[in-house]
Amino acid sequence: MSTAIPPFTEHFAALAAGYDVVFCDVWGVVHNGLSAFPAACDALMHFRRNGGTVILITNSPRPSDSVARQLNRLHVPRNVYDAMVSSGDVTRGVILARQGQTLFHLGPERDRSVFAGLDLTFAPVERADYVVCTGLYDDEVETPADYKAQLEAMRARNLFMVCGNPDVVVERGARLVYCAGALADLYAGMGGEVLYAGKPYRPIYEMAVAKAEATRGGKISLSRALAIGDSLRTDLRGAHDFGVDFLFVTSGIHADEFGLRENPDLKALHGALAEAPAAPQAVMPRLVW
Repeated sequence: MSTAIPPFTEHFAALAAGYDVVFCDVWGVVHNGLSAFPAACDALMHFRRNGGTVILITNSPRPSDSVARQLNRLHVPRNVYDAMVSSGDVTRGVILARQGQTLFHLGPERDRSVFAGLDLTFAPVERADYVVCTGLYDDEVETPADYKAQLEAMRARNLFMVCGNPDVVVERGARLVYCAGALADLYAGMGGEVLYAGKPYRPIYEMAVAKAEATRGGKISLSRALAIGDSLRTDLRGAHDFGVDFLFVTSGIHADEFGLRENPDLKALHGALAEAPAAPQAVMPRLVW
């Protein structure tokens, strides 16, 4: 467990020279679901101009090309990143490996792009062979408690669940809304079998490394790779387990725990990091060059 607060840094430029590749979280670091963070976009563009490679790595349950279209709508410049991987990409791989089986989609209509172009058959929960969970049907008003009966019905049939977004909550503007990870955790607590498709689990990082190596034209060293994120549960743990350094952005989903977004409470931050699997290499309120 971490016992000390790592150094705060005001500028990413002070760290950037030590790394060739950045694996950067999207929601909470690059945008908040409603608008882009210009300073973060600028920092990543500076890193790329200096020879670095940026791979966005997101727990979005949609395929990465769909996420790219969302970033465009939020005015995130395309030259912020070299490539992207999403938990939706990992989810599609699981679906392909289960060809011939019927699935039940637990999630909103907007996430259906994860199934685009795949030869599959949907079925109601009473007849499906497995479940793909991409989120709550209406995350503006619902909570995981609203799904207890449905999850119990799935558990009674011993249905395997693919969780297309391991995040429990995410920022939407100034609010936090529940994600698929909250439902998956509840289902796992009932004894259900769950495969989490994104961070902090290894498959999405392996895809990110493959994208980085394709971009750079050769093998990369994990000692020269840095993950950036705002979640201790997914981003920090994933970076630690995969063996890369981590820069913690405190103004994301943990902001309310730490007080002021631009000046986090050190005691609260220390308490949160004390429960983390490792200390970040550095901490920033927001990603700024």
